Amino acid sequence: MTARGRALAIFILGALYAGLSFGARICYIAAIFSALALFYSILTVFIVRRSIISELTLSSQQTPRGEAVSLSVHLTCRCLLPVSPLRVFVQTDERLIEYPVTLEKQTAILSADLPARHVGMPAVGVRLILFTDILGLIRGKANTEEALLPLTVLPRSFATDPLRFLSESEGGMQQNRAVEDLSSPEDIRVYRQGDPLKRVHWKLSARKRELLVRKFETPAPPDTLILMNPSAVQFSSSAESSVASLRDALCETALSIAEMQLKSGDPVILPLYGEVNDEFSSTSAADTIHLAEQLALISFNSTADFSDLLALELRRMRRTGATAVITAQLTAEIVEAVCQMRRAGPSVRLCLVTMNPDAPQDRPYVARLQQHSVEVCYVQPA
Repeated sequence: MTARGRALAIFILGALYAGLSFGARICYIAAIFSALALFYSILTVFIVRRSIISELTLSSQQTPRGEAVSLSVHLTCRCLLPVSPLRVFVQTDERLIEYPVTLEKQTAILSADLPARHVGMPAVGVRLILFTDILGLIRGKANTEEALLPLTVLPRSFATDPLRFLSESEGGMQQNRAVEDLSSPEDIRVYRQGDPLKRVHWKLSARKRELLVRKFETPAPPDTLILMNPSAVQFSSSAESSVASLRDALCETALSIAEMQLKSGDPVILPLYGEVNDEFSSTSAADTIHLAEQLALISFNSTADFSDLLALELRRMRRTGATAVITAQLTAEIVEAVCQMRRAGPSVRLCLVTMNPDAPQDRPYVARLQQHSVEVCYVQPA
């Protein structure tokens, strides 16, 4: 009930009291007409609340961070009684935006551009509709949370330097894409002009009465392993307004490194830890759109210690040529795990996502990483 409605209710009670006290017919008439007006308002709000329907349409179910999607809202109300303009509250990824809407012939169409500020899967649409009767006596609201639509906000990549693969003389794996492994025969095929005679399988050729040569397997190139910290603890010292920006930077750094390595023809593996563990593995740059979709699903609410996850990934080091570790938090345990990865052979780059690159508490950790030949770079959220 509005302030005007409360004032009218008080007037009705006062008129009835005066009519009963003095027997004045005019007081009864005033009370009856006022009560009818109040009943009319209550009936109008009740019908509108039960009959209002909202239909939502998004111009796209996916959009990169920083872009906007168009939301179209078609409102229908089967109430024949007039109502005041509606106040429609549209839910974006982080706040409510109010739009005034006037019903014309029981329908109205609202178009709104919704900015996608942060990576994730926010629910967008009409959260709440407020309205009053034409007299402004009674206020009603319609909750339309069931009409919210999921929107996938994808991370955006940025330019970054490719990870360097170490040679055997530097303590890394030898990157070899062309030379066949003569110790691993894979198959037998018919001799072709130009094949060296040392590959001829003489015993099998004599039995088959045609020249057959051994076909050796080509070793696969070493992998690029990208490890991103999924723990919620790394955001504990940050303000609530900056947590979303840190998460954006984590996802976009992982996407950028993966995209750069895939364009260079290097296989990429990115384990995704969270409520449901998953893994991205690809050798094609065309698959980065799938990686962006997977990164948008990460909730960053894991309670696991990131240093334990790094220790678990040590088993991959024999097939890994380069490793990128992305985190918004440095601890002694994380630093030690990263140093162990470097001692296992591959080159290691640690990307520290931070609002303050000169934070004094991180300097000892960075110095220790650099002493162990770990490349350290800073990523400052936008």
